[in-house]
Amino acid sequence: MAQDQITEYTPGTPFPGVIGRTLDESSPAWPAPKRAAAGSPNVVVVLWDDVGFGQLSPFGGLCETPTLERIAARGLRYSNFHTTALCTPTRGCLMTGRNHHSLGLSAITETSLGFPAHNSFIGFEHGFLPEMLLEHGYNTFAIGKWHLTAPTESTTAGPYNRWPLGRGFERFYGFLAGSTDHWFPDLVYDNHPIPAPATPEDGYHLNIDLADHAIQFIKDSHVHAPDKPFLLYYALGAGHSPHHVEPEWIEKYAGRFDAGWDEYRRVVFERQLAEGIVPADTVLSERDPDVPAWDSLSDDEQRMYAREMEVYAGFIEQSDHHLGRVVDFIDELGELDNTIIVVMSDNGASAEGGVHGTFNEVQFFNGVPETLEKNLEYFDRWGGPDTYPHYSWGWAWAGNTPFRRWKRETYRGGVTDPCIVSWPAGIAGHGEVRTQYAHVTDILPTLLDTLGIEAPDVIRGVEQSPIHGTSFAHSFDAPEAPSNHTTQYFEMFGSR
Repeated sequence: MAQDQITEYTPGTPFPGVIGRTLDESSPAWPAPKRAAAGSPNVVVVLWDDVGFGQLSPFGGLCETPTLERIAARGLRYSNFHTTALCTPTRGCLMTGRNHHSLGLSAITETSLGFPAHNSFIGFEHGFLPEMLLEHGYNTFAIGKWHLTAPTESTTAGPYNRWPLGRGFERFYGFLAGSTDHWFPDLVYDNHPIPAPATPEDGYHLNIDLADHAIQFIKDSHVHAPDKPFLLYYALGAGHSPHHVEPEWIEKYAGRFDAGWDEYRRVVFERQLAEGIVPADTVLSERDPDVPAWDSLSDDEQRMYAREMEVYAGFIEQSDHHLGRVVDFIDELGELDNTIIVVMSDNGASAEGGVHGTFNEVQFFNGVPETLEKNLEYFDRWGGPDTYPHYSWGWAWAGNTPFRRWKRETYRGGVTDPCIVSWPAGIAGHGEVRTQYAHVTDILPTLLDTLGIEAPDVIRGVEQSPIHGTSFAHSFDAPEAPSNHTTQYFEMFGSR
């Protein structure tokens, strides 16, 4: 029977067919599946971790990211985009369009406290983007970092209703916690913890694995429903510690950061001015009092710190490379032009490596001071399987050029982040910069606006809370349009 001969009806409404005494006297009808509107674009949301405003090459940074350059050349760079200064709160805002305290996410899930704004339990009245798109005929896939489930609900004892598959994603491959080892990751496949499928000796790296599964999820869907659009949430572990990457990516950057973080800031700031990323009258922020001048450092300090940044830059470029494999696959399907790609970071660059950096970030979280002497012992192995490294906070300061401070603090170095939006089929401007104020809570309403979908009043029987963000889709083809988002608060660990 041809599709146009099938009688369908909305579940919950009266059956429109006929039930007779015999088949000849009967007429069948089937519950109508949820179908996306014809021509609906795919949606890919790429979330970087702990990547500062001045690190990625489309924003003047010295970490080469050709995939992001390709996306930016076919889209728009938003230079006045803001987050919450921390990973979990930003992720909650991104998924729901609501401010982080209203979600119980005043900080990361591991700091859950027994008070409403701080308990890390996101109520079901705060619907997630995938829950909304499922109702409009989308497949929904999540890859990489989750970090939205309280630790007490993150074990195999469940409950699983706040894991990715409980909040609207049909498939998940990644990790639940705030970070993981990229050589020996703690993996979850859908609702099941699994061992890493290979070892570093076999050529394993998490970024390869994540890209492989993103491609496989899309392929699985398209084999049976090639016209069905998808949402892919691609949440990288990079550039959060541990900065793990193969030696060939590190060696590409050998010597590039020998001039230090002061020179890095100068070069990046000049590039930002030339690209129009910052206004022409922008003044570079003053030296941070916690960061020593590069010229004041000893030879050993300079050698160690430059190595830390070489590893970080290699990690970022390698992550970009494997993201590029996913983008290439969508292109091979002939769907890249009609795919909305949003790229952003969750907060500014991280200072959690302290003044020297650390070969093992766990030291920082346990209050164990790092030392230059100990780091030097790991110089040649930095980024390898027997390290869990993080760079010096001098690089975090430089990575947030032209702003002050870093992750965890509500200075602009903590809350102003890169954002790219690309949709060649729907956005006329390519390679342009937009300066409208935007906040991470605006991503969800912007996507709904672009897709022509209204935010639901009820999801799975639960009445929904108001969405706090506002759409900035009006700015896609109007460079001089005013900002819709005119008031926003910032608070993190008492910094406000």
